[in-house]
Amino acid sequence: MNLIINVKPFSFELIRPLKTSKRILTKKNGWLIHIQNPFGEEGWGEISPLNSDELKECKNILRIIGPKPRRDFIEKEIKNWPGSVGFGIGSALAEMDGLIGTNSKVKWLTAPASSFLLPTDSTIIKTIDSLVENHHKSINPITFKVKVANQSTDEDKSMINLIRDHLPSNSRLRIDANGGWNRKQANHWASHLANENRLEWIEQPLAPHDIDGLIKLSKQIPVAIDESLLLNKSLRKEWRSWQIRRPALEGDPRILLKEFEQKNNFKVITTCFETGIGKRWIEHLAALQQNNEIKTAPGLAPGWCPTGPLFSNNPSIVWSAA
Repeated sequence: MNLIINVKPFSFELIRPLKTSKRILTKKNGWLIHIQNPFGEEGWGEISPLNSDELKECKNILRIIGPKPRRDFIEKEIKNWPGSVGFGIGSALAEMDGLIGTNSKVKWLTAPASSFLLPTDSTIIKTIDSLVENHHKSINPITFKVKVANQSTDEDKSMINLIRDHLPSNSRLRIDANGGWNRKQANHWASHLANENRLEWIEQPLAPHDIDGLIKLSKQIPVAIDESLLLNKSLRKEWRSWQIRRPALEGDPRILLKEFEQKNNFKVITTCFETGIGKRWIEHLAALQQNNEIKTAPGLAPGWCPTGPLFSNNPSIVWSAA
């Protein structure tokens, strides 16, 4: 069976730059995908990698796929493509097949309350105070996340200490190093934060390939892995502590849907700054995340993407806005 695939590029700028240990992210580029089968059934997807080299690879793969590929070719090759392509194509196929969406018994779910990704500039304390004020009536603790290893250790330490001084006693804190520390630095931070009861975890403190170091560190302090899961897919089954899952980068979302049919107590869904088409999936999976016994806020980074039709929940509106 041949499919019809339409592809449309999109681009948007984040409200503020996001500085990590690896890059400064200021904008997102990618493609929206619309797939139809001969029966008129349709689905929508989004391909938007973070890495510029992968962006070039995705463009080449879309050229190879072409506008009228065979379904069996798509299903055979999807696991071999970059995760961002797998997510976009798999999303569209799942919706087209009625696994999810308006023409399915499984409707799109609304995301639970998210953690808040803090800026690492002079507005950080003002941001914390504003969020605390706006959510003072919430019965759930506010979860804050901050990026580190993107400036000197002394600057990081001053920032973290300042944050700790302003956080409510019942809040939660996530510290994300994006693989930017060596073992000595990570051990130092583990000692520095050992008595911080509000710390939920340190995210990807070591390089993605240093699994032995991550295991040893996790015995001292809560550790979540992120980039390691993209580098080594087997860890999605083997890592027993927190997993930061980025659906838009890890591949066919139909696989993650099956995972959530079981209880997955340590999986946390996080955004890669999607348009409305990809955001439907991130929010739906974030809602499924909350079906577990251990509940924690997903990482949806509210306030970092602009508003407007490109971020609508209606895929037709997103498509027209691109």
